[in-house]
Amino acid sequence: MLHTPAGPAYTCDTPDRADRARDATMRTSRTGRLRSAPVIAICGALVLAACGRGDQELSIEDTAPEVIFQQAERELDRGDPDDAAQLFAEIERLYPFSEWARRGLIMQAFAYHADRDYENARAAAQRFIDFYPADEDAAYAQYLLALTYYDQIDQVGRDQGLTFQALSALRTVIERYPESEYARSSILKFDLAFDHLASKEMEIGRYYLKRGHYPAAINRFRAVVEEFQTTTHTPEALMRLVEAYLALGLTDEAQTAGAILGYNFQSSPFYDDAYRQLTGQGLAPEAAGTGWLRSIYDRTIRGRWL
Repeated sequence: MLHTPAGPAYTCDTPDRADRARDATMRTSRTGRLRSAPVIAICGALVLAACGRGDQELSIEDTAPEVIFQQAERELDRGDPDDAAQLFAEIERLYPFSEWARRGLIMQAFAYHADRDYENARAAAQRFIDFYPADEDAAYAQYLLALTYYDQIDQVGRDQGLTFQALSALRTVIERYPESEYARSSILKFDLAFDHLASKEMEIGRYYLKRGHYPAAINRFRAVVEEFQTTTHTPEALMRLVEAYLALGLTDEAQTAGAILGYNFQSSPFYDDAYRQLTGQGLAPEAAGTGWLRSIYDRTIRGRWL
């Protein structure tokens, strides 16, 4: 669904430069899982020459945090977010609570996300939020955390647990950081995730309807009408309710579903279909009975449904 970001070529000679480099990586994207290598192999490449101090090699424990940071950036530039994430993690381990640890932690979350290692990306983002709740990058950390759920929505089949978690995390971005640059993107993704939940209800409802399991199908379509009425699936859900209720001989409910559909979505092809079904049995799309659909119809007339 989403492209995973990776950064352009840059060096990071100063903390300010690190900020600019980090910002640049956050605004670019690249797809695909990339190769990984053990951090010990990268540590062998950490040399004093990286900062112009000579040719002597250093162990990771003896290496300055800015040098590790620079090497991690180079790994990102080479297309190795897994290696980069491990190096950023080394900064957090070796220099905890330092300024470089703070910067390394947000980049660690970014690199793990770029590598589609969602569990580690989520853990790093959550640590950043816990340790630096007032930091300017806290909004981005929360957004990354939300993406670790959102990016997997299409991978989970009918298990919608991750979709609900994505909605919760995206809502946090929207409510906690409404003025951030990530709020608008979170709103768009929230709407898409919400629509995704409705689409799954429709998929299951159609399955039951096709096999003649009308009560089970009605329950799914009702969920869309009651819980996801602002999504693009509501017109079809109402039409399917007409179909299912007619199959059960429940004409009051079928007519009322058609009336709601006609009042709110008269230009929809789903209304045309529902109208043909009703008139084909000598019925009309009009409110009837006292069931749950009549309650929605009454709210619709008063402008309190959609």
